[in-house]
Amino acid sequence: MRKKSLLLALLLVLMVSATTFAQVTIEYWQYFYESKINLIDELIVEFEAQNPGIKVKHVNFPYDTFSEQVGASVPAGTGPDVLNLFYGWLPMYRDAGFLQPLPEEYFPVEQIERDFIPMVQAVKMDGQYWALPTAVRSLALFYNTDHFTEAGFSEPPQTWQELLDMAIVLTKRSSRGALMNAGYAWNVTGQDWHLFREVLLRQWGVKPFSDDNRIVTMNSDPAAYEVMEWWIDWSRKHGVGEEEGRGWYRDAFIGGRASMMVDGSFALGTVAGNPNLNWKVAELPVREIGGEKSNFGSFWAHAITRNATGEKLEAAAKFVQFITSPEVQKVWLEKVGELPASRELAQDPVLREDPQFGPFIRGLEYAHATFFVDEQEERELLVDAVDKILLENAPIKETLDQLVEDMQVLRDAFWSTR
Repeated sequence: MRKKSLLLALLLVLMVSATTFAQVTIEYWQYFYESKINLIDELIVEFEAQNPGIKVKHVNFPYDTFSEQVGASVPAGTGPDVLNLFYGWLPMYRDAGFLQPLPEEYFPVEQIERDFIPMVQAVKMDGQYWALPTAVRSLALFYNTDHFTEAGFSEPPQTWQELLDMAIVLTKRSSRGALMNAGYAWNVTGQDWHLFREVLLRQWGVKPFSDDNRIVTMNSDPAAYEVMEWWIDWSRKHGVGEEEGRGWYRDAFIGGRASMMVDGSFALGTVAGNPNLNWKVAELPVREIGGEKSNFGSFWAHAITRNATGEKLEAAAKFVQFITSPEVQKVWLEKVGELPASRELAQDPVLREDPQFGPFIRGLEYAHATFFVDEQEERELLVDAVDKILLENAPIKETLDQLVEDMQVLRDAFWSTR
């Protein structure tokens, strides 16, 4: 009898233990970016130690196929519970029914708007937040200090014309005309499409969109045609860089084959990966000394998909809380280079004066986060327009007017259902 009682007691203990240590597994998806992949793996270990009842499966895909994978899995009830997405994709993902609002018991609206910088409101729709960032981004000018010294330049350019003049000097070609070193890593598929839209156009006095984001106004002033032609001529006429290899501009800079590039703060960790490269960062130039400053601000945010229900929803909310915490934001800044989304951390005087982080953090003060209705499609429209000019010698005015018309079709379709 005593033996039977002991067995029953042991069985009871095992049942209680099984209940206590029952685990829920959630999936976290993001696109492949090496420094982020490595850091997320480290953070998951820390999160699981703090939450022994939750396991996180980390899945990533190449950037070019990421949305396709999401679109195939979520409607089928499989794939991610927590999803990392570009803020500009949120309207599209929300309309497709991929996401659910962040649960207010974990993410009160008042708390979000108290703790995060104002840019976060780009992921607020219908009074609810649908995602939260760990970090935000702005643009700055990277420059190779060895190249500058060799050319006799001691300081980064203050104006865009000065940048172009310096880039012409820094550009090197072979006797057959092959580009050996780009004075400026000109590109349209990378960050330059943001540079054209939110920096150059605005500094030339042209607003890209109406205040309510319904109307595309990129051609609302003759200055728009002027600046578009001038920007494209950096490559077409002056040959300081070439739009080849689609997206390899950063690799050229890291490999010492480009003297300057405009890139996001997220590139800091990757650029620092070459210990033999001597480089610095500066705030973006302006049209003229004392002229308007402008920058592009953006972020990737963590959202919860519609598939997370019950225990998975609770686990997903806890993971998003963890990954957007100030503690994680600090680590993210150090290891990835993206800027803190926290109001308090963004005002840290030590960070603001940091030689690498500082230009980006100060740039947030005059950054614009474009409201996209379909970021991927809008990007492709601009890339196609530039290609027509470069490859087919299409007229600037006709091409920009058509671009505006095509982008307006997207906006009209989006707003017609609201």
